[in-house]
Amino acid sequence: MPDAPSRSGPNDPPPDGGDKASETHERDPRTALVGESTSFAKFRTALALDRTTLAWIRTALTFASFGFGMVAFFRATTEATHSEKAVRLHQAAIRMGVALILIGIVATMLAACSHWMALRKMRRGEQISITKWPLAVALAVLVGVLGLYALWAVFTP
Repeated sequence: MPDAPSRSGPNDPPPDGGDKASETHERDPRTALVGESTSFAKFRTALALDRTTLAWIRTALTFASFGFGMVAFFRATTEATHSEKAVRLHQAAIRMGVALILIGIVATMLAACSHWMALRKMRRGEQISITKWPLAVALAVLVGVLGLYALWAVFTP
């Protein structure tokens, strides 16, 4: 009876007697693809970070522009009516506008720091982690507090 063909297991040495661990990465074409895939993933992540930072800059500019526009609108209203209510609204608008401008400046600086730290971690090969208070949540809390302050400022004599 002929011998059954021998099957090699995953831990068996190759038939040529060489060791798989000693093979160089240059012989395995899959290794090169993994390296390319990793570099493309890092490039895509860097581009995504750039897009996110640009979105934060756009949002911060919107906050600042809205703050300036609010002050200008209520200044024009005050000059046109000369009523006490218009003056009070103008003063509240100045405080609200300044707060919006400050939130825009702070958001821009935080976005720049977040972008720089994430890129630095990527270059070092470290894991990029999600913070406990992401920038969007922190800004949403600031805007909510600002809105409550605006309501209080408008409705208190």
